[in-house]
Amino acid sequence: MGCAKRFRTIKMTMNKKLIKLFVLLFFVSGVGYADVPTKQVKEVKHLLSFVRDSGCIINRNGSEYPSAKGVKHIQRKYDYFRDDIKSTEDFIELAATKSTMSGKYYTVTCPGKEKIKTQDWLLTELKRFREN
Repeated sequence: MGCAKRFRTIKMTMNKKLIKLFVLLFFVSGVGYADVPTKQVKEVKHLLSFVRDSGCIINRNGSEYPSAKGVKHIQRKYDYFRDDIKSTEDFIELAATKSTMSGKYYTVTCPGKEKIKTQDWLLTELKRFREN
């Protein structure tokens, strides 16, 4: 076998081994999204629907948003903090409680009701959901 052909054979063998190594490392390292425990995914989905369908006004950093826009922001924060969320309460704390930039608490105003912190509003709804 000539030198060039032998070199190509060695190179192909090395490439296959490297690919196998990367695939193995990918699965062993646990790369991917973490999330709330499986049994609590239903709770998070319920809370997102609850916000979206509430018809309330969400206040973030002094600006008001309809619930449909507010839930999009909460969903983006949920996606960002997935690796840190281990419970539905963590979801509320990290994605729907306050601004990570300003530290100001989010509030919600629902028709015919007083303004309340979104954290308190969602914890109350979570409790109601768990009791049913």
